[in-house]
Amino acid sequence: MFKVTKYPQGTFSWADCSSSDGKAGTQFYAELMGWEVMDIPTAPGMSYSMFMQEDCAVAGLSGMPPGFERAPLWNNYVTVENVEAMVSKIEAGGGSIIEPPVQMGEEGHMLVLRDPGGAELALWQPLNTIGAGLVNTPGALCWNQLYTREPEAVKAFYSALLGWDFQEDETGSFMILNKGRLNGNMITISENMGDMPSMWLPYFSVADIEAAAERVKALGGAVHMGPFDVGGGIGRFLLFTDPQGAHCFLIQLNAPEPWLE
Repeated sequence: MFKVTKYPQGTFSWADCSSSDGKAGTQFYAELMGWEVMDIPTAPGMSYSMFMQEDCAVAGLSGMPPGFERAPLWNNYVTVENVEAMVSKIEAGGGSIIEPPVQMGEEGHMLVLRDPGGAELALWQPLNTIGAGLVNTPGALCWNQLYTREPEAVKAFYSALLGWDFQEDETGSFMILNKGRLNGNMITISENMGDMPSMWLPYFSVADIEAAAERVKALGGAVHMGPFDVGGGIGRFLLFTDPQGAHCFLIQLNAPEPWLE
């Protein structure tokens, strides 16, 4: 009930990590999450690590090319029907194109945008690869969260681009709905968050958040927040960075939501 065969337009469908050390990053996440690894050669001396669980792809990781100066981060992907058709909408809405549309072999087409608040997001048009084949269950992607300093501009941008609706909750954050389906949330960066950049961050589900916190630290990562309870009895979560510095959330869900297509 957690396996996926197709993602509707506007739905988060994949996350992968761009790491400053591909080999070390792959080993860290494989040991932390219990993922199996399938390495896919991409260029001489380079590969893309596909993380697998229950024979399904659940996430990915790649090392940065030599000389590529960028902080390690997790990339978040949203499925669309046609990436080329998104270009004019992105620019008209006040966003910009970071990586123009490109075909990734026989797997799909993608582009990377920057929204009006400065956060980067990838759009994915599937061919042979839909994205994650498993969601919400322990070991799989289950949520995506945006931190921004420009909430009004960003809401207007994504509503026009992807048809998302935004509903404010009691905490002042905004739940994101895609045709009625919960599809992440948006938090306004406050003064007490310091110079935190605008960014999208993924959440991966785990069976035991306390044990996961100890594993993060034992493997050389750092826990920066939590474990804390989520309101409404949803579960417990934490924010960590891996040894290379990429931020990511883990959450123990009390009642994981099954995937309905």
